[in-house]
Amino acid sequence: MIEERDLDAAVAAGVLDAPTRERLVVFAREHRRGIVGADEEQFRLLTGFNDIFVTIAVGLTLFAIATLAGRITPALGSAGVAAASWGLAEYFTRQKRMALPSIVLLLTFAFGVMGTLTMLLTGGDQMSFSGGAVPVGLIGAAAGSAIAAWLHWRRFMVPITVAAGAGAIVVMILASLATLTTSAREPMLLATAVCGLGVFAFALWADARDRRRVTRWSDVAFWLHLLAAPLIVHPVFALVGLMDGRPAPGAAVTVVAVYAVLTLVALAIDRRALLVSALAYVIYAINALIGRGDSISGSFAITALIIGLFLVLLSAGWRPIRAKVLALLPSSITGQLPAAA
Repeated sequence: MIEERDLDAAVAAGVLDAPTRERLVVFAREHRRGIVGADEEQFRLLTGFNDIFVTIAVGLTLFAIATLAGRITPALGSAGVAAASWGLAEYFTRQKRMALPSIVLLLTFAFGVMGTLTMLLTGGDQMSFSGGAVPVGLIGAAAGSAIAAWLHWRRFMVPITVAAGAGAIVVMILASLATLTTSAREPMLLATAVCGLGVFAFALWADARDRRRVTRWSDVAFWLHLLAAPLIVHPVFALVGLMDGRPAPGAAVTVVAVYAVLTLVALAIDRRALLVSALAYVIYAINALIGRGDSISGSFAITALIIGLFLVLLSAGWRPIRAKVLALLPSSITGQLPAAA
């Protein structure tokens, strides 16, 4: 099977020119999606077992660097992880184009930069939002991490990088708000939800750039949706009282209703990430509804059966159900969404 790195080698050898290479990649992706279905929400995670092997090796290497350099100072350990992650990406991402190692190296780079800047700007103090110094330091660390993510994107263009940068910007915004409202819970939850909606809008913009979902922008949108969903869902469910230990039946019913709305949105935009991110909350809510007076194991089994059957039926009928949902929407909206298969 010919891989993208083989095509890169063919371009370097003069067998193919760059425009032909890009057209061939797009054609191959469209052809594969035409076989398995246009709405299967594919993204590259593994190119082979070697991805897993390399990821294990990279993880051991970075762990060793973090431990040994961290003995000198924790900031040096984090900086060493960030620098090593970038260096390893030069080979495994830029040259070998390996999917899983590229994702792992981006995450370790982002967390390495974030950890280094946080420790440097906060003096290594314990991260707490009760005082003003740490949020201010966290603002600078998040801003620096966002810039680092942008540089990483410019160099390697790993799809998850955009979500990492967006996550750093969200942290920067929330840390800025924390300096103004140090003890207010509701404003922080509302701000988190607003940030989630912003990331969601960004994901929709990325999706609109690739309605056929055959280019890198489709993968970018996938990771953005995966980030946006918990940012939206957690504040909403927290505000209705789901996190209060023993939620009232009204709160649990609200959660189920919200999940039904999320299901319709997920069908419309053809993204399952919203459903997966909210799954733990809706399981907890339904378990709270049916579990009163019953054993924990018995109520959870019933909850798992209800949710499992719902998701199985939804998965089996995704295409016809989605076609009906799109038929209810105006053409101005459906024109920006992937067509129903």
